Amino acid sequence: MNVSAGGDELQGSQNGSLSECGPQQWPHLQLFPHWHQWCVNSTFTFDFPIDMQFNDGHRLSIIAYSTLMLLSAIGNFTVLSILIRRRRNNINNMLIHLAIADLLVTFLLMPLEIAWSATVMWWAGDAWCRVTAFFRTFGLFQSSFVLVCISIDRYFAVLKPMNHLSDVDRRGKIMLSCAWIGSVLCSLPQMLVFRVQAHPYVPWFEQCITIWFAQDAKNPSVQEFVYFVFGMLMMYCIPFLVILFCYASILGEIYRHLREDKSDRFRRSSLGFLGKAKGRTLKTTVIIVVVFLICWTPYYFMSLWHFFDHKGSQKVDQKLQKGLYIFACTNSCMNPIVYGAFNIRPRRTDRRGGAAGGVGGQRRRPIHQLSDDSIQISRLSSTVSNGSQTQRNDTKQSVVFSL
Repeated sequence: MNVSAGGDELQGSQNGSLSECGPQQWPHLQLFPHWHQWCVNSTFTFDFPIDMQFNDGHRLSIIAYSTLMLLSAIGNFTVLSILIRRRRNNINNMLIHLAIADLLVTFLLMPLEIAWSATVMWWAGDAWCRVTAFFRTFGLFQSSFVLVCISIDRYFAVLKPMNHLSDVDRRGKIMLSCAWIGSVLCSLPQMLVFRVQAHPYVPWFEQCITIWFAQDAKNPSVQEFVYFVFGMLMMYCIPFLVILFCYASILGEIYRHLREDKSDRFRRSSLGFLGKAKGRTLKTTVIIVVVFLICWTPYYFMSLWHFFDHKGSQKVDQKLQKGLYIFACTNSCMNPIVYGAFNIRPRRTDRRGGAAGGVGGQRRRPIHQLSDDSIQISRLSSTVSNGSQTQRNDTKQSVVFSL
């Protein structure tokens, strides 16, 4: 949660020189401003620091957010259009909500950051400052919470398949409802924490900053740090731990079935499919965890540096600072790639254009391809052949491994 966005531009308040100057007019809205000096009074002229002017950091923000906005829009609209046309099930519903959450980030947060970087200061007033502060975190919270819902849903599908099948729709609706409500509750404090404040020496230069910023700009307050930790726990730490636990449990369950099946009399193809599921689950787990870490860690690294070594963090190049903060939005670009690649697979058709082994022109579906988002590993009955007679056990237990 970027609780200090826009505030750094108010920290150069002590730069100035003693000189005579005349009256000046307040500037109008302009893009890419390069203000140099402002006459505070007849004997004092304020020199604008680099962070109160359009600099390389702002330029990087505009380019990066514009690129991320384009990629995220293409990826999430593509995933959304595919899912809407497909059969609705629990995981597809969650992926739709994930795409919507990422589109909220794409069209609410990113354009705001682009415009703010282009104007440097805040021109939209106090009310709009509070409203946009809410939406700047709402989409990010929602995206993280839906990722948690997907992980928990897959956990129940694998480790508690009978309970999952009997209560899947109700549980999915409850989890998604909690994700939306939780996002609203976690974002509401933003409307109380942020406000518009004018620069002490340049009354027309306003920024949308936190209420704690003006108290001690050089040393962030304890209250601000507590609020930051709350956002970090809810948006990053807790979701990461839940995702890691769920997918690690899924992987452990598949390993357990592999060890059991080696001692049973199963068809060789069933054991081979378990091995493929293990490899696919391992790859999925590693990619999901690594992508989540890469997208969020740089942002929180820079934020923690800001709190623990404020003076040192301000010496970092503007482009590097902005680049690390921008990483928080890359998650909205990666989600449609990661979750779309592993959950939205093209429907297989027979290469010859006809039905293969089907009845009435319909292709027979493999037993392991239960749905587009699931892998079914069936514990098939052992087959014993005695000459021309084949005996089959009528019992069959199934475990659905949904990734």
